[in-house]
Order: sequence, then structure tokens, then C-alpha cells
Amino acid sequence: MLNLCGNFVSSYIILIQNFIIFLIPNFAINSMRAKIGEKAPNLKLSEWVQGLPTNVDQEKDHVILVEVFQVNCPGCFLYGIPEAINIYNKFKDDGIRVFGVATAFEDFDKNTLDNLKMLVETGEVIGDTKQGLEQNGKLDDSKLSYKIPFPIAMDLLKTSEDITEERIMDFIYNQLPDFDSQPDDYKKQIVQRVKDHMKSKEFEAETFEMYSLQGTPSSIIIDRKGILRDVSFGQMGTLEPMIQSLVNE
Repeated sequence: MLNLCGNFVSSYIILIQNFIIFLIPNFAINSMRAKIGEKAPNLKLSEWVQGLPTNVDQEKDHVILVEVFQVNCPGCFLYGIPEAINIYNKFKDDGIRVFGVATAFEDFDKNTLDNLKMLVETGEVIGDTKQGLEQNGKLDDSKLSYKIPFPIAMDLLKTSEDITEERIMDFIYNQLPDFDSQPDDYKKQIVQRVKDHMKSKEFEAETFEMYSLQGTPSSIIIDRKGILRDVSFGQMGTLEPMIQSLVNE
């Protein structure tokens, strides 16, 4: 079991045997949404807690790996971050830049800037992360058993926007273009679920949403020309071949 932290709204809405599997990712429905094969936008960050401040436009001629995690996410610390550390150690002399971005799309009382700073400064983990690492024997004297060597920043959180019918429908049409052709009962369920999910979101994390991430751990890969090449959620063991390919380009 990977203990990934996935958002319950994904980039698709599926109706299977009259049961709606409803996975909603984010609400970054605007011209600034990052698209694979196009210029990668700068990360929107509130504060760098480790390393020197930087961003996509400052790393020309470097391949960039952004590892996006939550402080309260066991899978991030069992799989995602260790994989990013391995890539950092293997490719740091080959023009690779690795950044960590702590985000929050849930558990806003735990996925905080203060808890991120505590993690970086002391190695102390909290909540589900602490429980998951304890169960897997991955804590050293109640603290993270490894040091994260690359720069780390906090995603920029903003208060959720007012929920309007226009906003709800914009989101639905973006995810389900043939919405109007669906049965009326199905459409009512979709509208209500989107509305309920929007109400449940106290904050919106701008980098998480701009890159259309589905959960954590997620990885963003940008090539030397600043082009977004890959965005993935929960993929284990696939990053190194992609990085190697971009290094060889």
C-alpha cells in the first residue's frame, strides 16, 4: 500500500454502474494553467524555507525536477521524496535542479508553513506521516531518518473564491465537455458534488492547481528550454529514465 495522498476530485468524472466515482483535482481553469509541451510557468510560492530562492525562469539551461509533497502525507516521505533525493544525488553534477514544494489541498491544520519549517529544521514529522513512518520503521529517534538536501519552498495558499454558478459550470464543462448530453439526474449529482467540494476547500494552493496536480507525491519535470515535459502523481521508479533522457538531449 503506497499511502498516496490523492485529491477526491480528479481530472475526470466517471459514471460506472450508476455509481459516480468523483475525483476533482483543482480549479485552475484559466489561461495560466500549465500544459505539457508548452513553456512552464513560474512556481507560485509563499516562502523558501531551505536553500536560495529561485524559480523556473532563473534556471535556464537546467533540467528541473519539482517534487510536490504534503507535510501530512506518508507516501511522500516513504517514496516520493526518497526518489527525488536519489535523482538529486545522481544527477546534481549534470545540470539538474531539484526543488521540493510543500503544498496543501487537505488537512490545512497540519499541512502548514510552521510544520514545514519544523520538519526542515529538526526532522520532526507529524500526523499521518509520523504514524506511517513509525509503522514502516523509518523514523530515527522519532524524527525523519534522512536529510532532504535540495531547496524547499511552501506553495502559495489563497482563500477559496466565492462559489458561483458560473464557476461551478466552468469547472464542469472543462472536465466533462459533453455534460449537456448527460441524463438530468446525473447532471444534478455532478453539480451538487462540485458545489460540495468547493465548499469544503478552505484554501487553494496555487502551484498545485496551476500544474493540475491530482495528489501527492507529484513530480513536475521541465527541460533545459523551460518546456514542461511531464507531470505525474504517485509514479514510482519512472522519474530516473525521464531525467536521464533529458540530460542526454
